[in-house]
Formats: sequence, structure tokens, C-alpha cells
Amino acid sequence: MDEKNFLRQLNDQQKEAVLHRGPPLLILAGAGSGKTRVITTKIAYLIEYCGIDPRSILAVTFTNKAAREMADRVASFSSRGRDVMIRTFHSFGAWLLRRNAALAGLSSSFTIYDDEDSLTLLHSVCSDYKRQDLKPYMRWISRAKDYALGPRDDLSEISVDPNFPPMFQKYQQKARSIGNVDFGDLITMPIELLHSHEELKRRIHQRFRVILVDEYQDSNVAQYRLLRALYAEGCELCVVGDDDQSIYRFRGAEVQNILSFQEQFTGTRVIRLEENYRSTGNILRAASEVVSKNQGRLGKTLWTRNEDGAKPRLAVLSDHVQEAEFCADIVKAGPYRDYAVLYRTNAQSLAFETCFLKHSIPYRIVGALKFYDREEIKDVLSLLAFMLNPRDEVAFRRMINKPRRGIGEGGLDTILGYLPQAGGDLLAAASLAAGSLSTRAARGVKEFTGVLARAEAALDEEPLPQVILRLATDSGLIRHYAEQDEIASTQRVANIEELVNAAEKYPLGKDGLAAFLEDIELDRSKMTEALDGGDVVTLITMHNTKGLEFNRVIITGLEQDLFPGYRALHNAEDLEEERRIFYVSITRARKELYLTSCRQRLIWGRRQDMIPSVFLSELPQDAVEILDGHDAGPPPGTQQDYPPGTGVYHDDYGPGQVVKTWNNGKYDVVLVCFQNGRTAQFIPQYTPLEKVSLDY
Repeated sequence: MDEKNFLRQLNDQQKEAVLHRGPPLLILAGAGSGKTRVITTKIAYLIEYCGIDPRSILAVTFTNKAAREMADRVASFSSRGRDVMIRTFHSFGAWLLRRNAALAGLSSSFTIYDDEDSLTLLHSVCSDYKRQDLKPYMRWISRAKDYALGPRDDLSEISVDPNFPPMFQKYQQKARSIGNVDFGDLITMPIELLHSHEELKRRIHQRFRVILVDEYQDSNVAQYRLLRALYAEGCELCVVGDDDQSIYRFRGAEVQNILSFQEQFTGTRVIRLEENYRSTGNILRAASEVVSKNQGRLGKTLWTRNEDGAKPRLAVLSDHVQEAEFCADIVKAGPYRDYAVLYRTNAQSLAFETCFLKHSIPYRIVGALKFYDREEIKDVLSLLAFMLNPRDEVAFRRMINKPRRGIGEGGLDTILGYLPQAGGDLLAAASLAAGSLSTRAARGVKEFTGVLARAEAALDEEPLPQVILRLATDSGLIRHYAEQDEIASTQRVANIEELVNAAEKYPLGKDGLAAFLEDIELDRSKMTEALDGGDVVTLITMHNTKGLEFNRVIITGLEQDLFPGYRALHNAEDLEEERRIFYVSITRARKELYLTSCRQRLIWGRRQDMIPSVFLSELPQDAVEILDGHDAGPPPGTQQDYPPGTGVYHDDYGPGQVVKTWNNGKYDVVLVCFQNGRTAQFIPQYTPLEKVSLDY
């Protein structure tokens, strides 16, 4: 295909982005603007028409699913596209560490700890704490690594707890002695390697002459620093993202990375992709109006050649029960797969589940327990991880007495006491400790080590699925979970079978096993049910909708203190993030958008009056339709009913005084300062305030 035809599929801005060469490029890609098409076409164009060696191109994104899709699309454009390195940040970090394991002080077969494993490791060095009490410290450690901070750095922005830095130090020392890593290490350790080993840094700079980053708005400080370390003079850098879709601050995402990109990389050119191919005109108008209220953004306005379509439809309902019934009435029109019901918190799903079951409406909840997080799967994975690394104390503690082998806490302490003598090898320590254990415990240790030895011996001779099945069977796990299945009618053995099946494509030997475990830890959602499988309604949190789209979307729970939440109403940065979440939610809809708000909602078992979300007042009023048969709220009253200075009483907050009144275009709103120090906004038509005389 000649160059002109190759680029014909692109609009003018997309083509401009693909053809750009030289200085750093920031592509601001609005929702539904075809950013994946741009980045994959750009990679193929560099290979086919610019003579760039595909092995010198590094493309980074945030999920393995996105990386696989990107790789497939590049390969469809270019026969040499498979030679491009397309990975997640964490997968790239794992690749760099495995190939330079000795420099990093790791074994090349290191395993990657998930959150539960990391907590177990922390508990092993802080055994005077209850495991549950260590969860905040583990979150702080993860957050510190998101900011590329170590135990000796100033951690006061993470926590002022004086115990945190020494606990962090112990955790790091233990992890290094075992030779395994956690997710944060996959970013911070490569940064350290590139800063401390000039030869390695030179080789990496020579290797990767083109770097592309997708979803850049989701990057954290550590990922920015890794990108900075990878970038060298003469390297072509392109990042693609949407500052209006940065909604993962709670995971460490730093929107300033994209907002300050032009300052961090001199000479940056900015290209905006504003033509939306997904949604109707009225849906885009609503989304653009809302997000334009944010101050922390670079600015763009979505538009489309699609028809205007139906206006977003608003229903104000009495409570969460009527809200669920309203959603049921809407989705009954079918097909079910066209609909997604969005909510801010997982707890809101219960009302919809109850209602949909009553009406025999099939549904799927997105975000339930993931396959690889199930107990039986983690057990098998722990055995595999320990077989790769006999220094892995987390896996050893989990599996040495599971199923029961007569090795209690005392026996475990005895084995661990031989660790120094065994050079950190837990299998060797177990053998040395055998003479000091009870007869039953010694027999259990012998059984455990024998199971692992036989499985390890089979690694180079049998396909990996057979090795995993042998290990799960000989260890007693299959029998153990078969008994549980019989008692509780569960499908745990079937889940282990799925794990065995998942290993089918991996080669023989330890390298194949290491690759299998790495892929699992870097793609936690690999075995979750596909979203497009079956005619069912999707129930999903607003955060989980990122990257998805549906013909018809119902956004529920649009009330103050719920969305936006209480914290956001008192913090400008949080409020802007919540507004971005609303923007993302709106732009998931292709054809129709419904919005619901409740007058009352159960909060901790109490029925509480609610105020419509401030975001509803930010929608263009002439672009929202009030659904017939559903009360959108009474007409605005008069602000003179509650002038500033009026004394009022509220059942939950007590006595207070009106300090401000205004009309938001649809409702009268009053701001009340209460004697207990709290301030709150009310719409008197929804939440009657009792007028009282005040003595203060």
C-alpha cells in the first residue's frame, strides 16, 4: 500500500500526529477520538515508510490487554510489527530486571509479589503486629514507591507515623534477602539501575530510539521518572493521553505529568484530537460542558459528525429502591447487552442486583473477585513460585502446612531458625531441621520437599500443564478442594483445572514457568469473564468503565456526598477528579444517556435526605430532558424563604445559621453553618429546614 492510501483512514489531526518527527509530541486525545488508531498507525508508519528498525521502538501502555490489542493492530499494518516491544510499564520493568538480574541483586527467576504476598512479607518482619493492623503500612509502602521514595527519603507526605520508615526499611531488606520483588519494585528498581549503571543506561538508550506512551494521564511519579531515565537526546518521544480522563489519583496517578509535559520536555509539540467517533452530539455537549468547569486542564472541545441524537434524560426519584426499579424499566426494552448501569461505589450494586433478580433481568457485575485472587489458585501459584525460588518465605509460609501436614507454628519457627545455616534456602533449612521436629512434622516436611523435587525434575521433561497438575495433585490440594466442593457446592477444582489449561502455550523448563507466573502477576484480569459474552446488563463502577463503551448508559446516584463525595466537596483537587469521573462516565455512552438522582438514600441503615449533585447544575439545562412520569424536582422557590442570617434546625446536624443563598438555575440552594462546626448545602424543597430562633 502506498503512503497516501496508508494514511487515508485518518482525519487531518490524526495524520498530523502520525507524520510528526523529531521533537517530543503530546497528543491530547479526547474520549472516542481514535487514539489507538493513531498510535498503532504511527508505529507502522515509522517501520514501513521511515525505515525505523522495529526493535528500536518501545511502546508502553497500562494493561496487558491494551498491549496485546496494540501489538495485534501493529502486526496487521506491518509484517515486522511483532518485533516492536509493546509492554506495560510493569512488564517492561520486569523485562529489564530479568535481563540485568545480577546487577539488581536478583535471581533471574525472581517472582513478583501481589498485595497479599507483600502483606505476608511485611508481617514476617513485624510479627508483633496483627496482620490486619499492617494493611495501612503496606498501602503506605506501595504509595511511597509510586512516588519513587525509599525508606530513607522524607515520607511525611505519605504518613507521619514514626513507625513507618523503620518498617519500610525492614520490608525492603527482607524482600532483597529473599530475592523477589513487588509491583512497585518493577518501576523503582529499573530507575535505580539506569541511574547507577552508566553502561546499562547507554545500551538501553542505543536500543530504544523511539518511545511511545499510551494513557499517559494515568502515569505516576515513578513511571515519569522511569520514562525520563529512558529518554535520551535524539530519541523520538510521543505520549498520548487525555488530562480530562485522569481518574486514578487513589492509585497514585499524577495528572500533573501530562499537564506539565511541555515544561518537562523542551520543544514539545501539542496536537489535539477532538473529533469523537463514538457518541452523539448531545452526549458530547453534556460531557464538554461539565469538564470545562475544571481549572487543571489543558483544554479541548469534543465534536462529532454523528447525529445530535436524544438529549440526556434525567429522573429524580424518591429513593434507591425506586431508582433500581426505574433502571429495570429502562433495560427491559433490550437488548440487555446494550445497557450499563454505573454507580460510584460497589455498595450501590446491591439494590440493582435485588431488583434485577426479582424481574429476571440477567446481569453481570464487573469488578468481582478475580480469578487469580481466589484462594485455591493462589495456593497453586505459591507452590510454583516456591519451586522457582526456594528462598521465597511468603510462599513457604503459605504452603508448608496446606493441606495440613502436622507442621504448626512451632515447627515453622524451628525450620526458620536453620535459615542462616542453610544460606537462606528454605528447603535446605527444612531438611536440616528434620531431626528437631516431631515425627509427624518431620514426615510432613519430607512429603512437602518430595512433592516439590518431583515436580521440579519434571519441568524439563513434561509440558507445563502436566507439571502443574502433578504438583496440585501430589501436594494434596486437588483432594483438599474436592472435599470443599462436595460440601459447599463450589467449583474450586474446576478453577484449578482452568489454571492448568492457561499454561498450555508456555515452553518446558524454568524459563517457561517464570514467564507463566510473570504474565499472571502482570495481568490480574486475564481470566475474568469477557464483557461481551452474553446478553446481560452490565453493573459497573464509574472507575471500571474506563476504556469501555455501551450503546445506552445509566449514571445513578447523582447526589451530594455520594457523587461528588463528602471529601471532594471540601477539596478542590478531589472535586476536579470527581468531575473527570463524571466526564468519563458520560462519554461511555454511544447513543443514549440516562441520569438519576434520589431524594433519600439509606446511609448506615438510616434514611437520609439527599441533595442533587452539583454536577447536574453544571449540565447545559437546555440539553437535558426531564423524563415524563418521573419527578425532576419541584420548581424553584423563592430565595427570600431562607435569607442569610435565618436560624434553622436539621435533624442530623442540629442548629445552624444560613450564611448564603443562591439559585443554581433549577433550584434554590442555601449554605448553612452549624453549631457543631460543619457546613452543608441544602435545597429546601428536598430537605425541609425548620426555622428556629438562635441564641448565638
